[in-house]
Amino acid sequence: MTIEDLLEKARNGSTRAVGRLLSLVESPRRDEVLAVIGTNTARVIGVTGPPGAGKSTTIAVLVAAYRQRDLRVAVLAVDPSSPYSGGALLGDRIRMAAHINDDDVLIRSVAARGHLGGLAAAVPAAIRLLAELAYDVVLLETVGVGQSEIEISAVADPTVVILNPGAGDAVQAAKAGLLEVADIVAINKADREGADQTVRDLHAETDAPILKIIAARNEGIEELVAVIDDYHRDDSPGRRAARARAQILSLAQSALRAHGGLDALADSVATGDLDIYAATAALLDQAGFGTGSVASEQARGQNENDVSALQ
Repeated sequence: MTIEDLLEKARNGSTRAVGRLLSLVESPRRDEVLAVIGTNTARVIGVTGPPGAGKSTTIAVLVAAYRQRDLRVAVLAVDPSSPYSGGALLGDRIRMAAHINDDDVLIRSVAARGHLGGLAAAVPAAIRLLAELAYDVVLLETVGVGQSEIEISAVADPTVVILNPGAGDAVQAAKAGLLEVADIVAINKADREGADQTVRDLHAETDAPILKIIAARNEGIEELVAVIDDYHRDDSPGRRAARARAQILSLAQSALRAHGGLDALADSVATGDLDIYAATAALLDQAGFGTGSVASEQARGQNENDVSALQ
């Protein structure tokens, strides 16, 4: 079956065809799919936070809120494990059971590592495909640890960080880098002791809007959706350019990570034959950049500024 055949079946409601197309954009055949689809866009909302914060429960009620607006919704759960072994996020699908039989809701896991080369390579293509298939909103879920959060901030508009009340949670979130990518912070399980103190602590750490919600009881979700809408309406060409720049750099990083000369250069640094700066310049030269150490230093500085540019 050709990609065009799969697209036709997917547009006619075949969830199996949608799944096969998503598998293709997560594979070396990604460019074949992108070549035959348009440039439609969907709203992308990132949801992240530490394990156990209630991300999947929050996403489930957000899906319900957008379905009440008659919008088609896709959920991409970024699985930190391999695409074959499953993982915690796959297990969390049961929390979205209310939407399993809804033809206008798609729930899909995307591997964040392994043969896919990282979140950056797979997710933008998946979002573009879902927009082509008339999904209006894409919710991205990550586990709240590692590089995926920086990459999600380059794609999502906005990124919502879910935290729980508790002594020191705000400080721990700041140390983990979560607040650097937070456009909105939601304190879930806000009926627990310490919620108000957590809000006060967070105000000292971030300028992002902070809301209290109880996702399991669908409390505070209307307010959360309203803040998400406000953020989306306030988007600007400068912010879109910052996201695009961060995506480009993230994809370039994935390509460099997979470059055939990286291991040999790393061995040379480990044995003392090359210093780290010369090795970086050599890797860029081998990859066709031909830029040398000065440009590599500039690229490193720009990469460090990208997260703050997205705020």
